[in-house]
Amino acid sequence: MSNLPPTRDRLVAAAALLFQRKGYHGVGVAEILEASEAPKGSLYHHFPNGKSDLALAAAHFAAQETLRILDASFEDANTARDGITTFCYKLAKLFTLHDNWSGCPISSTLFESPSNQEFRLNTREIFQEWHEATKAHAIAKGAEPENADAMANALWMTLQGAWTMSRVRGTSDPIKQVPMLIFGS
Repeated sequence: MSNLPPTRDRLVAAAALLFQRKGYHGVGVAEILEASEAPKGSLYHHFPNGKSDLALAAAHFAAQETLRILDASFEDANTARDGITTFCYKLAKLFTLHDNWSGCPISSTLFESPSNQEFRLNTREIFQEWHEATKAHAIAKGAEPENADAMANALWMTLQGAWTMSRVRGTSDPIKQVPMLIFGS
């Protein structure tokens, strides 16, 4: 019996990583199948609309992983600033582990098809979920609701630029600087 996870899970995880590194249009179906060690027909068996269905599943998988990291970052934090700082440092570590190349797992997957309305709607929902989770964590750590909303906006807007700058510079330093940009020194 194989120790591999189910084929669908392997396809989603491999696609999430490849899309994050190379973007939606930079990854072919054959590359996803090879990376996931999945049989050829399995993609359309699990994702009838092919690569676009897989991209949505991969984006939601990546979004849940990001929320998991966010939740863990706030778990032992004393303040919202501590939680956001820990979160950014965890993302910076992941960036370094992925050869200084992975960007936002959602925008690199779903923004490359601007004509796809379903991609746009899913992107909006995912970013809203991240925003609301950040805001809730900040409030739980003592931030006033209006300040928590502003912190969540600042985190996700600044982080998007930091991912890009980190890729350009080949270092996670911009991601690590996000808390300072939000809160000052």
